[in-house]
Amino acid sequence: MASSAHTPPPNPYGTTVAPPPTPSTQPSHVSTSDAADAISRLFQRLPPALSLPTRASPRATSPPSISFSDQNLNLLSDLLSSSSQHGFFQLIDHPIPSQLARSAESDSLALFDLPRPQKQHSFPKNWPLGFDADEDEEDGAGEAFCLESSCSTESTHLSLSSLREFTRAMEKLGLDVLDSLARAVGFENPFRSGSNRVCPLMWISEDVPGNKPDLSGRVYPYIIGLQYQITSQKHSLLVDSGWITVSPRVDSVMVTVGDIAQVWSNGKLKKVRGRAVVNRGSEAGKSSRSISMALLLTLPLDTPNVSPLPHLPPADHGTQPHKAEEQTEAGSTSGTSKEEEEEEDDERPLFRSFSFEDYAWRIYHERLLLKDPLDRYRI
Repeated sequence: MASSAHTPPPNPYGTTVAPPPTPSTQPSHVSTSDAADAISRLFQRLPPALSLPTRASPRATSPPSISFSDQNLNLLSDLLSSSSQHGFFQLIDHPIPSQLARSAESDSLALFDLPRPQKQHSFPKNWPLGFDADEDEEDGAGEAFCLESSCSTESTHLSLSSLREFTRAMEKLGLDVLDSLARAVGFENPFRSGSNRVCPLMWISEDVPGNKPDLSGRVYPYIIGLQYQITSQKHSLLVDSGWITVSPRVDSVMVTVGDIAQVWSNGKLKKVRGRAVVNRGSEAGKSSRSISMALLLTLPLDTPNVSPLPHLPPADHGTQPHKAEEQTEAGSTSGTSKEEEEEEDDERPLFRSFSFEDYAWRIYHERLLLKDPLDRYRI
């Protein structure tokens, strides 16, 4: 019997070609991690006008305020709450004089007025220290200085006395905050005994106009970062959930918790990736120049490894003490095993040990913004 299959009419546009295979059916040889790295590098090469779409200026929230004075009896609980829930906060009642911060800003502005050859000569590149500039940027955009606490320079004509004094005052404040934070969270402060060295870095950059965050800045690992708020400006912070916008109080010190502190606390603390970025499209600074001076407390490059620190009993935060002993004496031990299990969970490391220098080199040069650089070290 002849077949009754229907024969389609001839195609007037030529021979019919089968559609290409569906992309989902094709084998992928690129890992998710490699793809994120590639996309991140692609964004870095895009011109500023094409870097990221700009929406309406995001609504800014006020960071949690913490009074850093002896009269604040809830200091440790305030630090623990803000650092574990947000990863940032603003300090009020701190010892940094406002006039010192403004004088340091004047010293910093003078650095950006220098010709580029003089900047390079006065602050030679010695990773991560020295003068850094994006060769693809024009009109001074993408320039930054990374200085040690002494703010040393090869030039004999530059006077940075106010910037030097300000840097050391911020370093002292940062060490006090770190010590209180370690007590609040319950990990050993490695700098308290004096056997370990802290590495303070003053990172200075000139803010770029616009409502969107500038993605061209270098990223460097740190324990905590401090930034004095000289004027009323919005800041963008890159937290694990994405970009958020905050508006700190004038003359407060905004503190961000870094990736090293998150590892030290074994994941108890939230973190901010990189430094806070000023949104120059906010109220102040549309016509005037603005400088960001961020003091990063970090580790020396010869630090052998980074890993969760030994767990210590957290300091008393003003809560009622546990009554396990009373329950044991009364013959009730039902809660003991649960508490022991929780302690074991707290002591189980969430990060494997890694080389600080290798980690710092990778995130500084690759500028990975689309993924958490700590992901590869999570257990």
